Amino acid sequence: MQLIKKVIVKQVLTEKSKSRMWNQWKQRQEQLERECEQLLFEQRKLQHKHGKSKQIIKDRFLHEIETRKEKIKQIDFKIEQLSLLELGSEIIEQEMDTMIEVTVGSHWSKLHEPSTIVIQDDIVIRIEND
Repeated sequence: MQLIKKVIVKQVLTEKSKSRMWNQWKQRQEQLERECEQLLFEQRKLQHKHGKSKQIIKDRFLHEIETRKEKIKQIDFKIEQLSLLELGSEIIEQEMDTMIEVTVGSHWSKLHEPSTIVIQDDIVIRIEND
């Protein structure tokens, strides 16, 4: 029988990975800023067409814009934290699901123990079964 288990993926921070993460976050930040501008444009366009429901339109768009601005702030924080980290630091990049085989005689407590995959510059360097 197979079960799904969570696995933590950690990244060893190198110049290459630091640069890659910084670039990804900056691109995402720019995309969110473009979306904010597009939403403002769409808001003005709709408000011009529908004179009666201007406040409803404004509230809806304001919510979407604020959501994106909050994501931009989160990215700013991540970039700030990235600049403080030393090379060689291990940071959690993501959490993934994996399939594990469970058979009669498997140690149940071992199946619950967290597993970690450590990568460096896109290469798996260690698999830990804590």
